Amino acid sequence: MPHWFEAPLVEIDLFSREKAELRQSTLTKPPGSLGRLEQLAVLFAGWQGKVIPELVAKKTSIAIFAADHGVAEEGVSAFPQAVTVEMVKNFARGGAAISVLAAQLGADLHIVNAGTANSVAGVGGVVNNPVACGTANFAKQPAMTKQQCLDALAIGQQVINEVIAQDTRLFIGGEMGIANTTSATAVCCALLNRPVDDLVGAGTGLGNQAIKHKADVISAALKKHAPSPQPLDVLCAVGGFEIAALAGAYIAAAQQGIPSLVDGFIATAAALVACRLRPELKGWLLFSHQSAEKGHRLVLEQLEVSPLLSLGMRLGEGSGAAVCLPIIDSALALHASMATFEEAEVQAG
Repeated sequence: MPHWFEAPLVEIDLFSREKAELRQSTLTKPPGSLGRLEQLAVLFAGWQGKVIPELVAKKTSIAIFAADHGVAEEGVSAFPQAVTVEMVKNFARGGAAISVLAAQLGADLHIVNAGTANSVAGVGGVVNNPVACGTANFAKQPAMTKQQCLDALAIGQQVINEVIAQDTRLFIGGEMGIANTTSATAVCCALLNRPVDDLVGAGTGLGNQAIKHKADVISAALKKHAPSPQPLDVLCAVGGFEIAALAGAYIAAAQQGIPSLVDGFIATAAALVACRLRPELKGWLLFSHQSAEKGHRLVLEQLEVSPLLSLGMRLGEGSGAAVCLPIIDSALALHASMATFEEAEVQAG
């Protein structure tokens, strides 16, 4: 029986993109002079099926998926696992970076418990749908079972289909989970067949010795489990519930005709998983920024994508994606409201 994530994606409207490109050539500016802003307008024309697409910031839905990782027991993070739930509470109170950005931009914010180790019962504003109380310690056993992996992917689908607003024009997925850069690094190494040293980074701020320890833990786990390069096998071996949920959300969004703005390293690891499951998904993804996390650049290169910004950010939460929203809306406003040469009675040449 086919899985839900194998169902067709909405087709991108290439006719609207072609017409949007023609409109760009008539606006009062030298061709290409607005650089990637022009490309953004054309992309959104295809996604929305409109030659002049709507602004998106106030019709953006952000979902933060939170989960814990058993591999935190190996001392691979600078913070204790209890921080995951404390940050979930901070998201709900409005005190986290993504909470502030969402409020500033007028975007919807949803917080999803995909599997925290500690309970979030009683925390208002949280979609509480955990797969389990964190993954298993993948240094000792697979991170999750096949059924848990499928359940985590389905959380992403549920959020897209049942939680985000029906008029959503853009989806941003964020994440929170102590030790999730360890899991994301392991996932990317396995899927890209790259040495751990090529991707492992500081995460929450580890020093050189701690980074080496983290690399050793990942290397040993990959050797122990030797997962096939199939994305579900990799998720089961070394993945995280929030990474799987994000991957599911990206696919489900494209099935609804909603593009996704991908955040930093962990969100990109989830996008890599999703694109391995559905290669055509990449046409529905826009990559927001290049994280300061070491492995992010390499994964972006492997996906053959170019992010909009590089600000040295490495917070996660969807924060790097959120800061791109004003740029996107500027691109769409210029496309919609600049005069054409004919309207301005300017001779093009």
